Amino acid sequence: MPIKKTQAAEKPTLSATERALKCAALAFDKKAFDIRALDISKVSSIADYLVIASGNSDKQNQAIADSIRSGLKKFGKVNDIEGLSEGKWIVMDYGDVLVHIFHEPLRHYYDLDGLWKLAPELELPKAIREAHKESDF
Repeated sequence: MPIKKTQAAEKPTLSATERALKCAALAFDKKAFDIRALDISKVSSIADYLVIASGNSDKQNQAIADSIRSGLKKFGKVNDIEGLSEGKWIVMDYGDVLVHIFHEPLRHYYDLDGLWKLAPELELPKAIREAHKESDF
């Protein structure tokens, strides 16, 4: 009896821009605030986009990271995650997109926003752009 070959189902893919927007939306779903997506492709070779978000606590930051990881799972696995167990500063590496999830005081201390100030911002949906710590969710 001949062996029938089966084709493996291909995973859907996202462009770097779509992945950055999806990361921002998934972070927003877990009430992240001060979310920014920076196009660093012209100023660095480490990635195309940098997504930065803040949370109020270690647990919230971990929930934000879990939301992003599970939401993007169907598009491929995250290459690496650092800081998940502590939850103060979590870095997720998707190759073309780096996600930084900060406990707010650390975000101000390390000031990645200032470090990457030359990078243009990706236009995020209005609700995500306007999500700040003071806002009511």
